[in-house]
Amino acid sequence: MMIEVENGVQLYVEDLRPVDGGNGQTLFFVAGWPVSHRIFDYQMQMLPYLGYRCITLDLRGFGKSDKPWHGYYYDRFAEDISFIMDVLNLENVVLVGFSMGGAICTRLITKYDTGARVEKLVLAGATTPFLVKKENQSTFGLPLAQIDHLLQQMQIDMPQAISDFGGTFYYQYISPEYKSWFQQMCLEGASHAILQSGVALRNEDVSSDLSQIQIPTGIFHGAHDQIAQFQGAVATQQAIPGSLLYRFEESGHGLLYEEKNRFQATLLDFIKNT
Repeated sequence: MMIEVENGVQLYVEDLRPVDGGNGQTLFFVAGWPVSHRIFDYQMQMLPYLGYRCITLDLRGFGKSDKPWHGYYYDRFAEDISFIMDVLNLENVVLVGFSMGGAICTRLITKYDTGARVEKLVLAGATTPFLVKKENQSTFGLPLAQIDHLLQQMQIDMPQAISDFGGTFYYQYISPEYKSWFQQMCLEGASHAILQSGVALRNEDVSSDLSQIQIPTGIFHGAHDQIAQFQGAVATQQAIPGSLLYRFEESGHGLLYEEKNRFQATLLDFIKNT
């Protein structure tokens, strides 16, 4: 379905509901940069069978959503998602944010939701508290020059830059067919959306948001993540009171696919037992 979040801007939302009404709990998945809702294909295949209503969306500029010139920063992304939650009248939500989507989810909770709708948070390979290393302030993060180079290459040869980026996404062997699928998914995004949200990803810092989160939070992170480094997950766990850190030993950034069975089992355990 398409939901209008502001005048002239509609976002694609996929809402899978168990035919028997399910267990009354909703999983809301938020993708990262520069992928679409399809990154959650394996979760959306399996979890509705277990009684969960599963919702995901394409952020503005990506996938099947409209691609306006404006609005590619965390506050606007979070506002879009909050509006969709209101339209769908959601409650008892487990919010699952992947990569940049995880950082957006932390902003959503601290700015637009105080626990009325979202009862638990899962950060999967999240770019929290920040992506870029802060000189003399942090022991983790990617060099600023590396991100700037990637953004510059995207202005020269977007398909090649996306291919290079995809090469750092996974730790395990990925078939050529999957690599091709991943690249095409990324290229569904508008070039201006990829670039502008890439700048936001480079510049944003959600450190202050993390310390305000008071709902049960699970941090799922690949031990070999070359994009959102594992040390960032450790810092995130230390910043969110009572949060739990789950280390995925056989994954890079793509833990949703690389360890999909363990991801699902861990997610279900976190939902049921925290």
